[in-house]
Amino acid sequence: MTRTGGCRCGSIRYTLAAEPLATRLCWCRDCQYWALGNAAVNIMVPRAAVTVAGTPRHFDSQADSGNRMRRSFCADCGTQLFSESSGNLANMVIRVGTLDDASGITPTVVIWTASAPAWAHIDPALQAFPAQPG
Repeated sequence: MTRTGGCRCGSIRYTLAAEPLATRLCWCRDCQYWALGNAAVNIMVPRAAVTVAGTPRHFDSQADSGNRMRRSFCADCGTQLFSESSGNLANMVIRVGTLDDASGITPTVVIWTASAPAWAHIDPALQAFPAQPG
């Protein structure tokens, strides 16, 4: 199945030509910044299956896992689009909110629960990890 998505203003568009490998809620401190205090909803996908039209800007940093992270966003509207980790070069993360149609996308895993604020609801039906799963 092919999925499409992009930023809010349309400057950056992408096509995903593979099914997600995982759908996760992430409570790491960085994702809380990107998701404005909540968990980020992400799909992990094969990097080779993603084609991007437009030029995103990047923010590089070291994650709590110790990996170098590259987070991509639209310089025009600020929409957070992708994350890529030096610890997993074959795959990348797409923010679910940027998909044109998120039908069929259902989180199954919650990661970095140890970083979640006390008020966060961690769904007990989902597999949960206190940090990055090995």
